[in-house]
Formats: sequence, C-alpha cells, structure tokens
Amino acid sequence: MQILIIGGTRFLGRALVEAALAEGHEIILFNRGQSNPDLFPDIELLTGDWDGGLQILRGRHWDAVIDTCGYVPRLVRDSAELLADSVESYIFISTISVYADPSKPGIDEQSPLGTMKDETIEEISGDTYGPLKVLCERAIDQEMNGRALHVRAGLLVGPYDQSDRFSYWPCRLAKGGEVLAPGNPLAPVQFIDVRDIAKWTIAAVMKGLSGPYNVTGPRQQMSMDHLLEACREASASNATLTWVSESFLSENNVAPFREMPLWVPSSERGLLQIDFSKAIQAGLNSRPLQDTVRDTLSWSKTRPTSYEWRAGLTAQARGRIVAPMACRIALGGGYWKVLSSNYDCDKSSSFRYNSGQLFSMNSEAARPDYTE
Repeated sequence: MQILIIGGTRFLGRALVEAALAEGHEIILFNRGQSNPDLFPDIELLTGDWDGGLQILRGRHWDAVIDTCGYVPRLVRDSAELLADSVESYIFISTISVYADPSKPGIDEQSPLGTMKDETIEEISGDTYGPLKVLCERAIDQEMNGRALHVRAGLLVGPYDQSDRFSYWPCRLAKGGEVLAPGNPLAPVQFIDVRDIAKWTIAAVMKGLSGPYNVTGPRQQMSMDHLLEACREASASNATLTWVSESFLSENNVAPFREMPLWVPSSERGLLQIDFSKAIQAGLNSRPLQDTVRDTLSWSKTRPTSYEWRAGLTAQARGRIVAPMACRIALGGGYWKVLSSNYDCDKSSSFRYNSGQLFSMNSEAARPDYTE
C-alpha cells in the first residue's frame, strides 16, 4: 500500500513509519521539514505547511493518509477536503480526551463527547483540547463519507516521547533514594507503547477499519504500584516509595500528569479506566511492561545531561510538597515520621525543610509530635 503520513518524524509518526516499512508499505511524508528532516532519507518528503500550504498534495493518489498532527478543525477540514478524492481512507489520530465525562470508568466509543460553546476557538488548552479533537473528527467524517478511522489514543509512551509523562518514572526510580508516589497504590493506570499503537494502526489500515476506536493498554489491568515496582526492578534501584494521598496532592496544587505523571484525581479517574475492548477484538496487543520500561530507560540515557524535564517533580516542586508532609497526617491511618532530625516546625505548623527522608508509617507510635 501507498500511505501518506502527515508528520512522521517525531514520536508517534516515527513509530508509524517504522511499522509501515516493516510490513513492506510505501511511505510518503508531508510535513514542514523542520523536525528531524534527515530521519528517513530514503522516503519521499513533500514539504508544506498545514495552514495554506497543502497545494503540493494536489494531483496525487494514495491508499490511505494517516494524520498525526490534527488539532484545529479548520485545518483538518482543509486537509480532508483536499484529500477526499485522493485517498481511500483517512486515519485520524484522536484522543480519549474527546469524552464529555472523564469521571466515569468504562468509557467506550458510544459515550457522550465533549462540546465547546464557541466552536470558532482555535487555542489549544486543557479545556479545549478534547472538544477540538471532537470537531476534527466531525469535519473528517463530513468530508470522507464513512471512509475515516478515528484512533482515540490513550497516553502514548516509550522511546522518543518528549512529554515525559511516562519517562519520568523509570528514570526517577533509577536514580534511587526516596520517591514520592501519588494517591492510591492500587489505582489503575493505562498507557500504550507507541510501537504497539503504531503496529495496530497500520494493521487497521490494511483491514479497512473505520469509525472510532479507543486504543490504549495494557490488556490486563495494571495498578500504579505494579508500574513503579517494574520501573524499580528494571534498574535494580534501591529507591523507596512514599505514597502521598490525593487530598494532600490537591491541597498542595500538585498538577495531575504534569507534576505527578499518570496520576489523575478521582474526578477524572475514567481517563485511566477506558474500555478499549473494541480495539482488542480488532487485534490490539501490548508488549510486556518490562520491555517498554527498559527501552525507555535506554533511550533516556541518550539525552544531554542538561535536559529539562517536561513532566515530573522538579527539585523546587518537591521542596514545596515535602515541607508540609512532616507536619501533618498524609494518609488515612498512617503518619509521616522524620528519620533525619533536620525538620523544624513551630506551633503554627510552619515548616523549614533542610534535608532528610520521610516514610509512611502505619503504627500509632510513629505519630510525630508536630502533626496538625
């Protein structure tokens, strides 16, 4: 098959190209030529811009197009309109964030979708990202007349992920020492290795699938503590985990996913308990967690030492969080005990953090005198 990929040189696009080539397909890329332009020197590159620069695509024909870059409905409609007579199918990389109510576990493809009061807004934010993707899907459907596949992706992880929303954990555990872990250890988590979703998407193109599919993983339910333990084992780390409650994280303005990757408050727990059985029935598989963790660690070591992480707790943020931990009960039935006497609390529970480690203790004897 001849497949046009919009994007194709960063994270998911890169994995899609590699998966397609492995199956013997012919790939053509369309992008601005700015990100990793020499990554695939043997692949034809059509250089242009989404916004008003699609003319180079006119007069060509492909079996399918895979759009990894669509966020703005106006631009996606332009692309779908131009390509409607040039491709047999339009594969759009969407998101599980399209759903209206993220609090409910078991969201499937028939669940209500998010909406926007002002559909002319093009600014992408936490509030508009999902509804904009909904409008993108709608625009493609209107132009493609049933020849569209919407891949509603969960959190994508693995090598070359620049978001750090998964990479933080294996790398942080590998460093050892005390690691703050979020919320309930048994809380379910979901994510999918970018190579697995790429392989499934290419197979879906070959099968001619259409309509929406939730695509995430793993196939067997996984808890946060299982993930973190796998990260620790992968590097034979001596790291210890200190679990902090959801209420404590919320009170201290810890940002879900950004400062505590793979943690969401209970009001959004549905985002990590998506029903993706439809994709499983269509052949979706997940590689072993250990493989994803190991490969992510290996890739992370290629980054420069000056790299600034885009997700996870910075030293400053950790200090902001650790400070009040020594002065209050953080888990139901559990208390924080100072193992190094380098913490000062006055009667008003103000706190100065110097150094030392905190661990969750479950005995009444561990209650420090300075809890609130």
